[in-house]
Amino acid sequence: MFKRILLPVDGSEASGRAVLAGVDFARSLGAEVVAMTATPSFHTFTMDAGMLEQTREDYARTSRAHGQRMLEGVAAAARDAGVPCTNVQITSDEPYEAIISAARDQGCDLIVMASHGRRGIKGLLLGSETQKVLVHSAIPVLVYR
Repeated sequence: MFKRILLPVDGSEASGRAVLAGVDFARSLGAEVVAMTATPSFHTFTMDAGMLEQTREDYARTSRAHGQRMLEGVAAAARDAGVPCTNVQITSDEPYEAIISAARDQGCDLIVMASHGRRGIKGLLLGSETQKVLVHSAIPVLVYR
C-alpha cells in the first residue's frame, strides 16, 4: 500500500502526536518515513543595521539547530519503532509548498500531518497549512487530529 510516508513537523504538540501516529502507521505497513521541517527565510525588518538583533548567519545557524532538534525527535521515535527514517530540512516561506515539494522529491506516496483544529473565523483568517496541502497536493494526505 504505502511505502514512504512524509511526516512534516513544526514543533507543536499536534505535530508531535501526528508524528507518533504516522510512525506507528508506517510500522504497521512496513513502510519508511521521511521527517521534514520548513524554516522561514531570513528577513530584515529595518533599514538600520544597528537595530538588527540577528545576522543572516546567526539566523541560519539557529534555525538549522532548531530544525535538527525537531527532526531528531522524529528519528528517535522511528528508531524506537524499528522504522527507517530520513530527515529533510527546507528553507521556505510557504510551508505547504515545501511539504508538497519534499513529498514529491523524496518519492513519498502519503503525507501524514496534523490539523491544529482552528475553527470558525480564526481558522479562516489564519489559514491552514494542512488545508493548503490538502487542496494543492496530488499525493494523498492523512490528517491526524
